[in-house]
Amino acid sequence: MFSPSSFLAFPFLAALPGTFASFSDFGIPSSSATVDVKAFHVVDFTLANLTNAFFSPVLPGRESITLPIHAFLLEHQPSGKLFMFDLAMRNDPQNLTPAFAAFFTGGIATTNPNPFKDITQLLTEGNVTLDSIDTIIWSHTHFDHIGDMSKWPSRRNIIVSSQTNLTLFPDAQGSDLQASDLNGHNVSQVDLTSSSLVISGMNAVDFFNDGSFYLLGAPGHLEGHMIGLARVTPTSFIILGADTAHNLGVLRPSGSFQSNNPCPADILSSTTSSISTDFFWSANTTPGHFDLLSRTQPLLAISDLADSFFVDPDAGQLSAAKLSALDADEDFLTLITHDASLDAALPLFPASLATWQKDGLKEKLAWLFLEEGNPAFLFSPANGSVSSHMHPGCTDAQ
Repeated sequence: MFSPSSFLAFPFLAALPGTFASFSDFGIPSSSATVDVKAFHVVDFTLANLTNAFFSPVLPGRESITLPIHAFLLEHQPSGKLFMFDLAMRNDPQNLTPAFAAFFTGGIATTNPNPFKDITQLLTEGNVTLDSIDTIIWSHTHFDHIGDMSKWPSRRNIIVSSQTNLTLFPDAQGSDLQASDLNGHNVSQVDLTSSSLVISGMNAVDFFNDGSFYLLGAPGHLEGHMIGLARVTPTSFIILGADTAHNLGVLRPSGSFQSNNPCPADILSSTTSSISTDFFWSANTTPGHFDLLSRTQPLLAISDLADSFFVDPDAGQLSAAKLSALDADEDFLTLITHDASLDAALPLFPASLATWQKDGLKEKLAWLFLEEGNPAFLFSPANGSVSSHMHPGCTDAQ
């Protein structure tokens, strides 16, 4: 089982609070080559009574969850080459493989809006032709990341991890993949396991061999799960965190994140009463009065239930810790695919995110997940009450 002591095995996870690491301290080579990043919020989907498959604890009234699905268009600046990191989901979910179509036909999952425009429509409406994008990276093969490849021109280059299971339905009854996802396209598997490059403890591949974009292995959620690391200036980066976490509470707060990215006074003040001390604790917390400043570990943990959406919860927790080390540093902006807090302030396509650091975007986004009323806020019972005593099963007095 992953524990806070695991941080000691990785020096970069135990950086002194209030100090910023250089990107080189995380194992990232220097380079002047960059990529541009543009984000699409394709659709929201709601999963009934499945919050506990993502993380814990799940507070009363929070058993169902609504999550956005983002996709990312990137441009390799030295060459002008366009490529995608994930495609969100297809807009005819009844045509998913049966195991996942049943989520929608059975009412477990719903989309908003319904119907919605998929990524191919959004790109085309934005004057980005599908022919101009020849490479599509799938962080992993869940349906909400692979889109509908039958709508793309043939001979697209689909990039997956060498650990990705590409067995199709019906040969694999529980697979997200079907013949139309791969037919007519080229599939390349990136071998992260034998890579000599390690970034923040994660095996990495330099995708263009120029330091502009890296793929990092982040196991736990699904076999072959990868994240992207985009260099948008020579010294600043965007982490495309895929499904390493489904709420920023899995990554934050750490002691170094708080020191490097102070919580705004208004949100900090509100958390004293908005975060339930029945379920969350810290060194200076008292019943009914949560103290965020003395909380040194993330608020949420990867679900380890039998029906968890993580095939290896312990590996997933460790991947989250490794990502969290980057996340705490001032030169890294973290964008996870299903981060509901982004709706409030993330500039979407056609806006470029390359100037995020100069624009102060991290400061605007960092603590929104703890703001009451934000869709990502899940830290009090849904009825708004906060009990005045610690939950008997809560032992994380961090």
